[in-house]
Amino acid sequence: MNKNDYIIRLETENDYREVENLTREAFWNQSVPGCYEHYFVHTMRRHPDFIQKLALVLEKDGKIIANVMYTKSTLVDEHGKEKPIISFGPLCVHPNHQRKGCGKALLEYSFDRAVEMGYDAIVIFGNPDNYVSRGFKSCKKYNVCLEGDVFPTALLVKELRAGVLDGRKWVYYPSSAESLCDDAEAVEKFDVLFPPKEKAWQPSQEEFYIHSHSAISW
Repeated sequence: MNKNDYIIRLETENDYREVENLTREAFWNQSVPGCYEHYFVHTMRRHPDFIQKLALVLEKDGKIIANVMYTKSTLVDEHGKEKPIISFGPLCVHPNHQRKGCGKALLEYSFDRAVEMGYDAIVIFGNPDNYVSRGFKSCKKYNVCLEGDVFPTALLVKELRAGVLDGRKWVYYPSSAESLCDDAEAVEKFDVLFPPKEKAWQPSQEEFYIHSHSAISW
């Protein structure tokens, strides 16, 4: 994607509904019938972990075609020492512009901004197929796990500064921002504010289930 064809900038309040609709279009029926990610975006902005300076949109011909949002999260080592890190999600690219370099451009820009802000590591839950090309590796390789020594297949880590995680064991604690999406009724009430869309099953939902329910055991 030619850099002269787009601009990347911070999200403004005037962008909120356009970004929410973009998120809905990008995630509809991808991981479950329908989606909840647009409600996540809507509620995340009011959460204390939300990082406004890393809420970025990619704009082409006056329209937002991609966006990414970050929250604060934490790693804790075996001695109880906390390390502030960041996590992103959702990363959205409009279906008409996917696989054209938009997501790559947006992520690389956001990584540079994160480094400028003093962050040195990112941990996310995501499909490895989508993120290993952006420098993410299995959590197992960095000795990053969830409580109970669980190393999920979908837990991915990127060092923004090489060697910063130094091999010690880390337990990952994500932001609680996404917990509001557990309220299915609230998600449905929010969704009716958008144009009607049909919920349906598709193979990507099984792929999501497999990735989100599997872990590395050796």
